[in-house]
Amino acid sequence: MRSDDDRLNQTFAALSNSTRRAILARLAEGEATVNELAEPFSISLPAISKHIKVLERAGLITQGQKAQYRPCTIDVTPLEEVSNWTEQYRHIWEARFDQMDDYINQFIGKEK
Repeated sequence: MRSDDDRLNQTFAALSNSTRRAILARLAEGEATVNELAEPFSISLPAISKHIKVLERAGLITQGQKAQYRPCTIDVTPLEEVSNWTEQYRHIWEARFDQMDDYINQFIGKEK
């Protein structure tokens, strides 16, 4: 089994590409074949297949087997792991937003 750091590294690497994020967004709507996933892109089918392999290695998608088709589906487990990892920083974001709110309120008060 891969370590948590390795899984996060693979997930972030897979998510670093806009094409792969678009593929995941499409799969969030439901399963799709490789050809269906390739439709909106102006890149070759082999290039789409390479993106799918990266997503598969990161555990973000799985490919099934239905007759001659291999539909892809999203697996949200790695995204949940990213969410859990980022949650530890929530207090920092909230404190900074609170500081920004205070600054904006002071700025607005000076204009009146």
